[in-house]
Amino acid sequence: MFNFFNKQPAGPQLSMADAIEQVAAGTLILIDVRDGNEVAQTGKADGAIHLPLMSFQMKADPRSPEVMPELCVDTPVGIYCATGARSGMAVRAMTGMGYKTVHNLGGLGNWANAGGKIVRA
Repeated sequence: MFNFFNKQPAGPQLSMADAIEQVAAGTLILIDVRDGNEVAQTGKADGAIHLPLMSFQMKADPRSPEVMPELCVDTPVGIYCATGARSGMAVRAMTGMGYKTVHNLGGLGNWANAGGKIVRA
């Protein structure tokens, strides 16, 4: 089990411009950890998987029978939320689950400000 309140660093840095390029190239898995109401109101980053933070234990843990098939501990992951706080918790959780490269991308606004496309969910 992971600890959302662990004070370890929240993952290596990756610029949003690089994240946008890597998602487009298929070399970075992009995860939106906001709740469903937020995604319905604002949309999500183009190419993002919606995985609410509260579902992480079941859907992101590679030992879980319900792990999302898109996820692999060896594939780099970028995570965002509204401001970067929940994505930081998710980065620590995924790192604790054995994912090798996990980036906190901050908030959805950072994605849009860097030229990333927002799509309606």
